[in-house]
Amino acid sequence: MTLKQALTGALLAGGVVLAAQAEDMPGKGVTVQAVQSPIAEETFQTMLVDEALRDLGYDVKDIQEVDYSAGYTSIANGDATFMAVNWYPLHNTMYKNAGGDDVFYRKGHYIEGAAQGYLIDKKTADKYGIDNIADFKDPKIAKLFDTDGDGKADLTGCQAGWGCEGVIEHQLDAFDLRDTVTHKQGQYAAIISDTITRYNNGDPIFYYTWTPYWVSGVLVPGKDVVWLEVPFSSNPNGTDTELPNGKNYGFEINSERIVANKAWAEENPAAAKLFEIMKVSVNDVSAENMKIRDGEDSPEAIMGHTKAWIKAHQDTYNGWLEQARAAAK
Repeated sequence: MTLKQALTGALLAGGVVLAAQAEDMPGKGVTVQAVQSPIAEETFQTMLVDEALRDLGYDVKDIQEVDYSAGYTSIANGDATFMAVNWYPLHNTMYKNAGGDDVFYRKGHYIEGAAQGYLIDKKTADKYGIDNIADFKDPKIAKLFDTDGDGKADLTGCQAGWGCEGVIEHQLDAFDLRDTVTHKQGQYAAIISDTITRYNNGDPIFYYTWTPYWVSGVLVPGKDVVWLEVPFSSNPNGTDTELPNGKNYGFEINSERIVANKAWAEENPAAAKLFEIMKVSVNDVSAENMKIRDGEDSPEAIMGHTKAWIKAHQDTYNGWLEQARAAAK
């Protein structure tokens, strides 16, 4: 073999290696900026997407925390890349107001089966036969849940600016509860902690919550608390909230979906495919959220939860990466 042949062979081999590396790392040289709400319990699902993007070669920046509405705006404008916590259909109005399908890429359902609604302690529910929020129209029932002495039931409700706020406010009017129920709002983690303290003291409690979240691991539905039904479907979306089993808790079963800047997704088919196919069990998220409740709430701890989930589901995770890489070819 001549020197020229040897050099040519080396260059060709090097080209093959570079091509293989490019296929393995289709995101090389591309920056990704995730945004999420300030809720720590939504960090795990965002970190999991970030980790997969890193393994595809993307340059992933630290997660930025913003209010939901600001998150949609920043993604629409191209200032951020994606959000892994698009509550569907709860966030439909915010999604549409920020540009909807014209500016966003959204395919697949990342986390499915997220329930939400109103609950009260089981002891009071059983004693007074309370199973529907319409029961709170009775001043005597409402007074059982009065925490500030004004005679009205105090609902531990939704943090201002969240999608659930609009639904609760709508339903207080639709179900004629303004005269007997006060929607107590504040930083949710703080007001629900106060509610749990009241429960532990033996007092009646009335609150809104959602899954996946750690609250239903502390106040277990069916054991400690019960879900309240609503008298009929009524929400700002004008949709039917009755479940296949005939129960109606006033909220549609939600999914958490990944929303990305549409132009960016079109330029990055590997990431777009990843966003479409990733799926995580709602129970896995609730279990991780319980660890946060137990004090493992630092970014380092949540990253540990993320890496542990990947290790426990390595074949599934590797399958996501394979499909994403194939989409880039």
